[in-house]
Amino acid sequence: MLDALFGAGAGAIGDYRECAFVSSGMGQFRPLGGASPAVGSVGELTYVAEDRVEVTLPRRLRSSVVAALRAAHPYEEPAFHVVEHASVS
Repeated sequence: MLDALFGAGAGAIGDYRECAFVSSGMGQFRPLGGASPAVGSVGELTYVAEDRVEVTLPRRLRSSVVAALRAAHPYEEPAFHVVEHASVS
């Protein structure tokens, strides 16, 4: 996952590359009818040990980084947020 994000240009801060913050936790979800879950079964509440990954990226790379995330992630519907950082003058 990280390799895909870094390959798309995420994780660069100044003179550093492959920067990320990763924290582990427990995720949960209940796939509804029509879903094809990679883990669990339709209708059943599923708990999975997961990692939350945070990386930075330039705005111009947003669509290519999100595309790389979707292509590399094993879930049918990966959860992710894109948050813009305020500019500091």
